[in-house]
Amino acid sequence: MTSSKPGMTRIVAGESAVPKRKRAIEAALAIGLVLLIAVGAVVASTVSRNTEAQAVAPTPAAELKLGYFGNVTHAPALVGIKEGFLADSLGSTTLNTETFNAGPAAIEALNAGAIDAAYIGPNPAINSFVKSQGESVRVIAGAAAGGAQLVVKPEITSATDLKGATIASPQLGGTQDVALRAWLTSQGYKTNVDGSGDVAINPTDNAQTLKLFQDGKLDGAWLPEPWASRLVLQAGAKVLVDEKDLWDGTGTGKPGEFPTTILIVNQKFAAEHPDTVKALLAGHAKSVAWLNEAPADQKAAVINSALEESAGAALADDVLARSLANITFTLDPLAGAYPRLLQDGVDAGTTRQAEISGLFDLQALNEVAGTSKISAAGLGQD
Repeated sequence: MTSSKPGMTRIVAGESAVPKRKRAIEAALAIGLVLLIAVGAVVASTVSRNTEAQAVAPTPAAELKLGYFGNVTHAPALVGIKEGFLADSLGSTTLNTETFNAGPAAIEALNAGAIDAAYIGPNPAINSFVKSQGESVRVIAGAAAGGAQLVVKPEITSATDLKGATIASPQLGGTQDVALRAWLTSQGYKTNVDGSGDVAINPTDNAQTLKLFQDGKLDGAWLPEPWASRLVLQAGAKVLVDEKDLWDGTGTGKPGEFPTTILIVNQKFAAEHPDTVKALLAGHAKSVAWLNEAPADQKAAVINSALEESAGAALADDVLARSLANITFTLDPLAGAYPRLLQDGVDAGTTRQAEISGLFDLQALNEVAGTSKISAAGLGQD
């Protein structure tokens, strides 16, 4: 049937009443949908690439929060702050600092985000790395080797005299605390983290340790410098164990040297701000170089001025001189010593046995140090 009237549609047998026009509309819609999907895919791809670029693109940090101790073993931090080496190298990044008495407290602050990097002893760094399954910190440089001793009352002449004694350390799980417990174990003594055992270990603030020893309430202490020297020169203590005598160079090739202070960084901060970490290391390297090159009187004056600002008091000349004589300032973290340090912590009951591969990232250090390559001893990148 056909119609020639205006406004009417011609119908042919076998066709729908909504024929070619509908198919044309459907085809147009389909083509539009395909184009829309294609455009969307391009936009999504672009957004994805931009998001990924934003996620991985490192930027300098606006601020770097640095922790350290008011000890002579932390002289690279003291000098770096006092002489402006760190701030100058960081450029537009603001340097803020905080002082601590011992490593575990600094690690707690770093893991909580209160600080971004810290000068610290090796055992708290190992413990944090182990507890976080490698997610918390990276060792990025050495700072000081040596400078720790077990000092005791004059009447104590050998390890056999220590049964029933009370010995102080800076803090449970700190580097000197672990060294003390490991050495006592090697002498046949049993110690416990609650302070009980054949020898009572009393974790105590360093300044309080000096006072307690002077008052006769402690038999000795395993301490970093300048506190070991202060007890010897100002409180009549004598050295029973100089820790350097316990290190024969196995793993490091440097007899008598053991890591006392290292520089660590929060892993997340390092991933987000690698240029800031490199700038920190550049300032740190200048500080260590200055400590190894400056005249003795100038070095003593700067360190004492920095100690007065950070710890509240300068040191007597003889105390500072004795302290400095016991310390080697070095960029090498002595990574080969860390398997033993880990085992000492396990034996002391302050950490657990674990894999510590990945603890070190010395790539940036080796870029800025200007020295022969510093090794991670297979425990990370160098």
